[in-house]
Amino acid sequence: MRIIDTVAVVTGAAGGIGAAVARRLLEQGARVALSDIAADRLAATVAELAQQFPGKVLGQAGDAASEADLIALIDTATTTLGPVDLYFANAGVGGGPGLAATDAQWEQALSINLMAHVRAARLLVPQWLERGSGYFVGTASAAGLLTQIGSATYSASKHAAVGFAEWLAVTYGDRGIRVSCLCPMGVDTALLTGFETDDAADTRMAARAVTGAGKVLQPLDVADRVLEALESEQFLILPHPEVAEFLRRKASDHDRWIHGMQRYRATLES
Repeated sequence: MRIIDTVAVVTGAAGGIGAAVARRLLEQGARVALSDIAADRLAATVAELAQQFPGKVLGQAGDAASEADLIALIDTATTTLGPVDLYFANAGVGGGPGLAATDAQWEQALSINLMAHVRAARLLVPQWLERGSGYFVGTASAAGLLTQIGSATYSASKHAAVGFAEWLAVTYGDRGIRVSCLCPMGVDTALLTGFETDDAADTRMAARAVTGAGKVLQPLDVADRVLEALESEQFLILPHPEVAEFLRRKASDHDRWIHGMQRYRATLES
């Protein structure tokens, strides 16, 4: 897909991967609407980008899991920048500590990491079917392909995000709607920092599991990989190439993979 002259919406865009993706889209000639629940951080990011890309950027604070906020975001983007061509469901939250996670933590993880994607697709896919084109990019995680030691809520909700993206691709991919699913491991973002400094030992262990499994990438490095994948309309985006090998091992011998993960978990607990 060519990015120039398209309109994109990016959630979770006050910083991290979302802000990096927005920057790379703007550099390639897109007009971009950024959204985040952190209004002050979003305003600062939008102001910085607007200086470099005047007339191409707007920001609207909101909850990516709220249907009302999504309707307002898409309407504002359409009115100000034009019909939305690309949607990046990038907002996400970390996890609760294993079985000690509360129902509220489960509900938050599923609402933001999964249902925010579903609600955005409900609003956009009918429009895109009428136009004959559209692109949905869901940010999941390597945890959605493998698992997340230490956090059941994160693992389960990210698996669900991958499953929903696959369903979208299977159902609409031959009708003009492209779908990609971003599954990184460690990225230097506030989410990873939150894992590392959480009060719960299981959540801190989750951070060690991520940082010990591979290199922690910078958000702009991930954004570069995302834009490359969009150009080739690739479904699975793996900024950490080793994830493909981990996934192959899991698929070829699930029991052996689980035993290996048990051993890895034991080293993190010691």
